[in-house]
Amino acid sequence: MEERRPETPAEENGVTAVFLVIGKQLKWLRERAGLSQREFAAQAGYGPDLISAVERGVRTPRPELLRLAEKILNAEGLFTDVIPEVEEAMARARTRHPEWYRNYAAMEAEAVELHHYSNHAMQGLLQTEAHARAVFAKRRPFLSEETIEKRVADRLSRQQVFERSPRPVVSYVLEEVVLDRPIGGRQAHAEQLRRLLEVGSMQNVEIQVMPTGVDEHPNLGSAFNLLVPKGQAQVAYTEAQGFPRLITDREEVRKIADRYGIMRAVALTPIQSRSVIEKKLENL
Repeated sequence: MEERRPETPAEENGVTAVFLVIGKQLKWLRERAGLSQREFAAQAGYGPDLISAVERGVRTPRPELLRLAEKILNAEGLFTDVIPEVEEAMARARTRHPEWYRNYAAMEAEAVELHHYSNHAMQGLLQTEAHARAVFAKRRPFLSEETIEKRVADRLSRQQVFERSPRPVVSYVLEEVVLDRPIGGRQAHAEQLRRLLEVGSMQNVEIQVMPTGVDEHPNLGSAFNLLVPKGQAQVAYTEAQGFPRLITDREEVRKIADRYGIMRAVALTPIQSRSVIEKKLENL
């Protein structure tokens, strides 16, 4: 008898199975309708990369997308009928995050504002699937293949925050070195830069590049995230060498927010930053 590989936590609670089935159904109905991924994405108001990821079962098929797919593809209740199962699966999926991360992940999913500073690595919500897989594959100590796939799926599922309604206000300050480090190789890096251009073109997102050549910098410490959870005060989150810290003290948060504001003033404007990213993509 063939030996079965151990199930990942996502498979054990049925999350992966649910999303894979829905993804296959979406692809079948889309192709039956004679629509390419790009054509269907345009009609639904989403990016083609997201549609591709949903069809492959690595992104959560949000209820909003399923309702649109129901109408566009004339699914006869196929997608609306599974929305309760999807919502239940999403709730189970949240338990895949480590216990120390769950409070932050819950706030991130419902935040009305998200602001990020990245000093040496691409922030998780911006990472493509190939970039995320390369990051986890090279982590030391080594991770198992099952763990890598689980963490990639978890990371991609968090990116639903860009498409949810109402859309949050999102900003980034990325050190220029983040754009120059070709994680995963040239092809994966080119895809990652295109992803930055795609996300940066969203109405609710601003991406700014901090040039390496600046001679003054208000924050030479670690990367951080600033969140404004729905109905709550702003909080900050940092992580260094695997030690996470969720900061809720208002004075500490105020100091971090102040530094972030200065960084946004020193960094290139969103339009200038887009030109820098485009040039780096052309030079690959």
